[in-house]
Amino acid sequence: MRADRLVAALLLMQARGRVTAAELATELEISVATARRDLEALSAAGIPVYPQPGRHGGWQLIGGARTDLSGLTASEARALFLLAGPAAATSDEVKAALRKLMRALPETYRTEAQAAADATLIDPSRWGENVRDRPDEVRRVQEAVVRRRRIRFRYKDVQREADPWGLIDKDGVWYLIAGTDRGQRTFRLDRAADLEVTGETFERPDDFTLDAAWDQVVGAMEERRSRTWATVLIPERFLWVLRDHFGRHCHPGDALGDGRVRVRVGAPTARDLARTLSGWGSAVEVVGPAAVRSELARIGAELTSLYADR
Repeated sequence: MRADRLVAALLLMQARGRVTAAELATELEISVATARRDLEALSAAGIPVYPQPGRHGGWQLIGGARTDLSGLTASEARALFLLAGPAAATSDEVKAALRKLMRALPETYRTEAQAAADATLIDPSRWGENVRDRPDEVRRVQEAVVRRRRIRFRYKDVQREADPWGLIDKDGVWYLIAGTDRGQRTFRLDRAADLEVTGETFERPDDFTLDAAWDQVVGAMEERRSRTWATVLIPERFLWVLRDHFGRHCHPGDALGDGRVRVRVGAPTARDLARTLSGWGSAVEVVGPAAVRSELARIGAELTSLYADR
């Protein structure tokens, strides 16, 4: 995982004062090209990491080898924890590294560093969305989360005001969990317009954790998205395509003797399932339920009526 490598690279420079990409690659068991990209990522994030040319050169933290990290500025520490924080949700090693780094930081920087580590969560599974990237909005809202600044934006043609509590990157689609006058709400960031970070501050609830809040959101969404399930038979070589269509609502089962595999797929309604499966034609056979088969028959009849005589 890249975030724990970035933390490890920084700690190695702290201990040695200077390290080459080759040395880092050996220590972390990665390629030299990957090590160089990691070092460049630290530098690009605002950490004071710079290459030193020459025979005895390498990468080092400006100021030499510092074991207490006191040479980092507040913005540099925040940048580091923004990089590593999301990985802590899935890696005990990163959690331990962040705790050690947190203790090493000057007291005045710890609050913002902790806020940065808790600001973002990564959920790699898909819900099938294809949206354009909005890095500027993400960075602005991320800063608002860390600095505890209230935001204003237009969402579905309604002007909103919210306290940004955390961001989730779900396979490139960004979601915001925020406090509003109606309680906790979740917003898709690509649907927010005219975003403004205000000077008003807020306090995040003491019992709020981003991973627990996102688990609740995912649970509610998955329940809505998978109210109807169908059993289908599909050639095993096409299973990856079906998985791409249905994401976590695709549950492969037993392989059959004719090269096909039994799969359960879910969607909100029988009609939603039929609309997705109808494009497969005879490549997919729907075993049940009858409601999905009926919807497929209806779609087939409509298409036959529309195109048979043309």
